[in-house]
Amino acid sequence: MIKNGSQHIAMLRDGREVYLDGKRVTDVTTHPAFRNSIRSYANLYDFQARPENVDKMTFQPAGTDKRVSRIWQLPTSYDELVERRHALEAWTELHYGFMGRSPDHVASCISGMVMGIDVFEQYDPARAGALRDYYKYARDNDLFLTYVIVNPQANQSKSAHEQEDKYLAVGIVDQDAEGITVRGAKMLATSGIMANEVFCSCIQPLREGDEMYALSFAIPMNTKGLKVLSRKSYEANATSIFDNPLASRYDENDAVLYFDDVKVPWDRIFVAGNTAMCAKQFHATPAHSYQNYQCQVRLMVKLRFLIGIALKITEVNGTNSFPQVREMLGQLAAEAGMVEAWVYGMEAKGQMVNGYYVPDRSMLYGSQVVTQQLYVKVLNTLRELAGGGMIMLPSSIEDFANPMLAEIIGKTQKSPTCSPEERVKFFKLAWDAVGSEFASRHNQYEMFYAGASFVTKGHAYRTYDWKRATQLVDNMLGGYSLEGELARVAHAA
Repeated sequence: MIKNGSQHIAMLRDGREVYLDGKRVTDVTTHPAFRNSIRSYANLYDFQARPENVDKMTFQPAGTDKRVSRIWQLPTSYDELVERRHALEAWTELHYGFMGRSPDHVASCISGMVMGIDVFEQYDPARAGALRDYYKYARDNDLFLTYVIVNPQANQSKSAHEQEDKYLAVGIVDQDAEGITVRGAKMLATSGIMANEVFCSCIQPLREGDEMYALSFAIPMNTKGLKVLSRKSYEANATSIFDNPLASRYDENDAVLYFDDVKVPWDRIFVAGNTAMCAKQFHATPAHSYQNYQCQVRLMVKLRFLIGIALKITEVNGTNSFPQVREMLGQLAAEAGMVEAWVYGMEAKGQMVNGYYVPDRSMLYGSQVVTQQLYVKVLNTLRELAGGGMIMLPSSIEDFANPMLAEIIGKTQKSPTCSPEERVKFFKLAWDAVGSEFASRHNQYEMFYAGASFVTKGHAYRTYDWKRATQLVDNMLGGYSLEGELARVAHAA
């Protein structure tokens, strides 16, 4: 049976320890801060389980008798990579790109690690076996994973072991034949409240002395001692779907996870105490590029949605025939097309690694560098196109229930292409995508989910084919010399 939405919702009623506004949440699937977003994730699983979508959205792993989501597929050819992307794209269109940590993200990370299993074998065959078995378990049960791979900020001038609190970040307390006990905090468990399990590690560079923080493991979200501290819920503060069509349904939430002496068994541990391997699991395997390839597929769809809003703004306002407006729309179209071209390019330029076909890293990181800057620019363009249109709106849907106010709305919310109600409905959506608190969080997210800009630029520098570029320069310089030119000038004279 292919996992569906009802099954996913039932799996979240597991007694997980989630806190919001000073209180423990007894059932996240019914709480007004999370229930709609959980339903949106459930819709992804319902979509893949529909008979007409099964072939597109799922595959049957070799040696098994069941179909699972393509998010776990390990492509062995260009065609298989593109086939998987079509599934990711279809899922993303269901949430318009606003769920950055949908189930396909961390699944891509774990899958990328398995594609580089030889790196783990060289480190420790037992840990490699644990990773291989966990991948199969997560794949066959179609688990939704979140991850926490960043330490609390605290004093960023100091390494993990130099912090005032030894267990500020998750670190090893002790270990025995059964596993390790860990204590400390990690961030940001985006979508963690809606996920089945969490992958905990550290993507930040670790220094000598940080060995106790060099960890990589996966545990269920209801593991004893795991506390989930939710940020403010935008869903809870959304007055209605009409007023906040995105925040009310696609608030993936973020949370700090605190591991209060959590016991992790050895069969769930992939790295323990090795700082070099902690970095290698991401960058010496396809994991980092494979997970961020998924991000670019998602962003491609999200930008498509945002420039759709841009065009509709101009149609609703009657400005779409202005030359200067068409110029702005043309620029947006070119930028969205550029991101789409990058996705296709990193597929076409992909390489075989250990028998698997993976996207090109250089093109991926180049895309991330530019899109970190691009997202802010796109939002500002939408603001410029809309002017006061996204602000001059009724306070809430309740205004329509007052006949006197509804009459005034009808007189003041005019458009050449739609009714006053349709105009308000559209600009409520535009504001939720561009200017609401939900939108502001997404602006921050797109700027930093891949790391600070100097980090992504470092990846771009590290993976670019500088040899090929400088060879062109050297070929040019090797085609002439000072002596030769002096002789030619003298001969000509």
